[in-house]
Amino acid sequence: MEFDGDFVTIKRTGFLARASVGKGEKRIPLSSITAVQWKPAGPVMNGFISFTVGGGNETRSRFGSQTSDAVKDENSVIFVKKQMPEFETLRSQVEEAMAARHRPSAPAPAAPDHLSQLKQLGELRDAGILSDEEFAAKKAEILGRL
Repeated sequence: MEFDGDFVTIKRTGFLARASVGKGEKRIPLSSITAVQWKPAGPVMNGFISFTVGGGNETRSRFGSQTSDAVKDENSVIFVKKQMPEFETLRSQVEEAMAARHRPSAPAPAAPDHLSQLKQLGELRDAGILSDEEFAAKKAEILGRL
């Protein structure tokens, strides 16, 4: 299983893959993932990571059979306890990327108010702080940005 920042890729090989959901590779776009379900592996029981996809046909697992139901789910991957750190890292990366997609982007800087800048320049000229030449140069600069 891999995550490249845009796609989660689930690769299935061997007899067990063929016997459960089928051999092959499935790529799930990050934009399609709506949730990540996680069950840690225990000393006796395997764990799993499962990706909920919008518009998918998701069914609720029966009590006590989450892992066995996940074996049949093409958007789930079963792992043993020694593989758990690798899958925890993958889970964190996917969840962080999902959260980043939903964070609002920084607002665009406000456009300068040219009219108020010209008014302020006129006040500075009238107060004698700016000469007529300085006023004309700044006015031309502001009007050149329009």
